[in-house]
Amino acid sequence: MTSINTNVAAMTALKSLQMTNASLEKTQNAISTGYSVSNSKDNAAYWSIATTMRSDNKALGTVQDALGLGSAKLDTAYTGMNAAIDVVDEIKTKLVAAREPGVDRSKIQSEISELQNQLTSIADSASFSGENWLKFDEGTIGSTKTLVASFNRSAAGAVSVGTISINIGNIKLFDNNSTPAKDGLLDTEFTTTASGGGGSAITTTVATLSISAATVTNVDIDDMISQVDTALKNMTTAASNIGSAQKRVDLQNDFVGNLMDAIDRGIGQLVDADMSEESTKLQALQTQQQLGIQALSIANSSSQNILSLFR
Repeated sequence: MTSINTNVAAMTALKSLQMTNASLEKTQNAISTGYSVSNSKDNAAYWSIATTMRSDNKALGTVQDALGLGSAKLDTAYTGMNAAIDVVDEIKTKLVAAREPGVDRSKIQSEISELQNQLTSIADSASFSGENWLKFDEGTIGSTKTLVASFNRSAAGAVSVGTISINIGNIKLFDNNSTPAKDGLLDTEFTTTASGGGGSAITTTVATLSISAATVTNVDIDDMISQVDTALKNMTTAASNIGSAQKRVDLQNDFVGNLMDAIDRGIGQLVDADMSEESTKLQALQTQQQLGIQALSIANSSSQNILSLFR
């Protein structure tokens, strides 16, 4: 039956054209944005996962920044410790020279005093972002520092922040607090052995020892050399500990970077558009659109053909 009220062919052609236009719009959107899933209506599950993981990746970026800051603090402390080791080693050399009979100890002490001043300068300067790990009051800032090292999400969706703990109590050169007794590697007090010949026990530190007094004997100097050597060993151990912490932070930083890349790849697999596929779809849909328009035009013209029956 032919009807001028209901054009079934035109309705069918129109419906087909609308479907083609919708697919074409989706494909054009994928090409323009680069995403096959750009909002929740495209694929709610994939969009939700991708949005959550993008947020987690931003948090991991902040973790990398924190690790970089921690690495800089460790590097500053290591640089200061390494410089201090060289100076203390020089002090030991001067003390050994002072054991030579007939040497002018006052001149050697002048050199030692300058080296001791340099130790103080190194410790004061080894500061980064307002934190000094070589000279501080342990009672005020504590003996352990924690660096943000990871951002974790459990299977249940709970989030947590992981940290790396660094013991700075055993690497400090100077203690800013005198109560209780100072316990830095260079300001811990020691007492020399009292000897005969007018000598007496001397209580001092590596950072303040002096050989210029007439009462200082060879036994005292030997004790000073021994204590300076002990300080050197402890400083070497401290530098080794700092180096181990630096290695741990560097490894974690590399891991976080690789993890972020892996998450980015995973997100891409879920929501990124395959541009080769989308471009092929675009050409096919554009052809379908043109054919649909022609089909609709033909279907609409069929109603006009009825007029010829009345001529």
